[in-house]
Order: sequence, then C-alpha cells, then structure tokens
Amino acid sequence: MTEAYIIDAVRTPRGLGKMGKGALSQMHPEHLSASVLAALKDRNAIDTAEVDDVIWGVSAALGQQAGDIGRMAALDAGYDVKAGGVTLNRFCGSSITSTSLAAAMIKSGMADLMVAGGMDMLSYAGMYGAKMREAGLGSAGMGAGNPRLQAKRPQSNQGVAADAIAAMEGITRAELEALGAESQRRAALAIAEGRFDKSTITVKDDEGNVILDHEEYPRPETTAESLAQLKPAFEIFYNMPSASGGKTYVELINQVYPEVEIKPIHHVGISSGVVDGASAILLASRDYAEAHGLKPRARIVAMAETGDCPTLMLNGPVPAARKVLAKAGLTVADIDVFEVNEAFAVVVEKFIRDLDLDRAKVNPNGGSMALGHPIGATGAMLIGTALDELERTGGRYGLITMCAAGGMAPAIIIERV
Repeated sequence: MTEAYIIDAVRTPRGLGKMGKGALSQMHPEHLSASVLAALKDRNAIDTAEVDDVIWGVSAALGQQAGDIGRMAALDAGYDVKAGGVTLNRFCGSSITSTSLAAAMIKSGMADLMVAGGMDMLSYAGMYGAKMREAGLGSAGMGAGNPRLQAKRPQSNQGVAADAIAAMEGITRAELEALGAESQRRAALAIAEGRFDKSTITVKDDEGNVILDHEEYPRPETTAESLAQLKPAFEIFYNMPSASGGKTYVELINQVYPEVEIKPIHHVGISSGVVDGASAILLASRDYAEAHGLKPRARIVAMAETGDCPTLMLNGPVPAARKVLAKAGLTVADIDVFEVNEAFAVVVEKFIRDLDLDRAKVNPNGGSMALGHPIGATGAMLIGTALDELERTGGRYGLITMCAAGGMAPAIIIERV
C-alpha cells in the first residue's frame, strides 16, 4: 500500500462568529476557503494542474455556504481547472473525514496529490438561519422534522445532551470549569509563544489589506472563579418542544435514558466558541513528494470513523480513538499528543477519564473552549495543531478525534517524519 504524507497544513485565525463583530464575517465563504487553498499553493509552489482533487468539508451548508465550495474555492484560489473539488458534510467531523478520504485516495494508489480541509462561517450561518426563521422556514432540529426517525433514534439539543452526559457520568460543574480555565491558560501561552504561527496565515482582501491576523475569541483573563459566575446556557431548551407538537428536548433523552436526571451545567465558558474559519492540508504520495521536492512532515498512520448513540450524540470520540488505535497497532501510551475537540467540556473530560490519559498530553495548546469551533474547519485545524506540537516537542504520534452531530466521530493518527 502506498503511504500518504502530510506536506503542509494551514489555517486562518478564528474570527468572532457574529455578523458585524467578527473580522471575517463580511467575507464570502468561498473567499475564506480560497485564502487557505491559495496559501497551500503558494507556500509549496505546487502545480495545481496535478492536484487530483480538493475534498472540502462544510457543516452549515446554507445559502452562500451551500453548493460545491470545494470546487468553487479552488477556482477562486487560482487552481488550474484540472483540479477538481467536492464538498462533504459530517457536521463537526467534516474536515477530519475530508483528510481521511484524501489519504485513502493516495494509499489506494488512485491519487498522488490531494488537498483536504474545510470551512464554516458561523456568523453567516447564524444570520441566514435567522432570516429563514423569520420567513417561517427555520430548521427542524437534528431530526429534520422526521417523526419516524425521532421515534426510532431521538436526537436532542447538543447542549442538553452535554448536560445529560455530565449527569450520567457524575461529572461536576466545578470539574468542567477547571478544564475550561485550563484551556484558556494553555491557549494564551501557545499564542504568546507563537506555537500557532507556522500554520496560521494572515487573511487579506484583494488590495492586500489585512482582514485578520490574530485569534479573536480567546479570553486569557478567564479563571475557574469567573466561570463559576456564568449562567448555564442550555436550560432554556430543556422544556422546549423539539418540533411543533413534538417532545421536549429533555423528553427525547428520557425516551432512551428514562433514569437520567438532567441538571443545567454547561455555559458559554465550557462550550465551544462560535467563530468563523477555514483550514487546509496538502497530502502527497512518497513518489510524488520525492519527484517534486516536497518534504513530508507527517505520515498518515490510520483513519477510522464510528457511530455512537445519536441521542447523547457526543460520546463517539472514545470508541473512535479505540478503533483507530487498533487499526494502527498502537496503544494510548504510544500517543504523544491527543487533540480532542472541546465541543463541550464534558466531551474531553469523559475522554480523559475513559482512556486514563495524562492530561498534559490532551489539547496541550488549548482547544475550542478558548479558541472557537468553526465546525467544518476544526478537524483539519486540529490535525495541523497536533503536527505543529509534535514538531515543537519532538513527539512521534498524534491522535485527533472529535464528536459529530448525529452520534458520530472520525479519528486519525499521524506520525511525525
């Protein structure tokens, strides 16, 4: 089997995901995607006519974010017309999956040069969603208004599910707030020491003016004490009908887990930040890299996708990690860096406990509670962050995983070379 190598990984800074407040919020989604695609092209001097495909992940496929952004953004970035593009949606896991598919194409021998990544502009998605609701065409929730599906596999609000998992696992708010404060501390240190500089590009307009060159979301002054003052954010959904005439979000969870008594815990400080961003990864076969003077930075060791309970929806990372470790023939002791998306604090806390991990190895540079979660872009961002950290510390293996709506989780292991 042909090996697949990561040649480069780039991302934008994360901009506040609110229209009119975030620096990226006025950009067209295709322009934001094109910024990282162009950076890969320029940094590595690749002949884009030889790119076999661009696989792009987008979660909020609405309006300007709908359609095949993978193709359109590649054209906008100046790629040759021979470079195709396809867009997929695995919700939060989209760009880990896009990277895994690109690697699989190379490993199978069917491709030599691939680009993977993704984007989401939550500022745009929020604005578009509000307009849809005003027009009476709002979202029908995770179950898409499908009563048959909700009867078989009820899907609740993600924040309510996070609170339910905390209750089921006996994890306290104070424990989660300690994790949230630590994420902010680690992110602040990483930014101060320039740990993200290698992969982060400056986003500019067509005239060369800087749009964004730094992370907008972090709150380095955050402490566990300040987090304790925040009001839980998801209690308002507990008794809200999931659809007109349907069960409430708590009732959907109790339909499967009747014994759980859900208590409000998660709030903005221990949930992922709403942001805009894009990320991209350049992958190549060994033969192509050697023939074209491209220096590999990491090898794709193993990839895995798994499904889990769609009602709780956030518990997939643990079985995904176990699955990808088994495929790689590795154990948790072999992994130097774990990047686990901080969709909610309980996801990471449960991951650490279930796998009995050294906390210093998990999200060593902070995560989405401090930096934000631009859904379709986050997975490829985490892969790049793990690679940068392996290079900084001299580590060998990194494992990257994240929960995805619908009760799924992709996972990937990379090896620094």
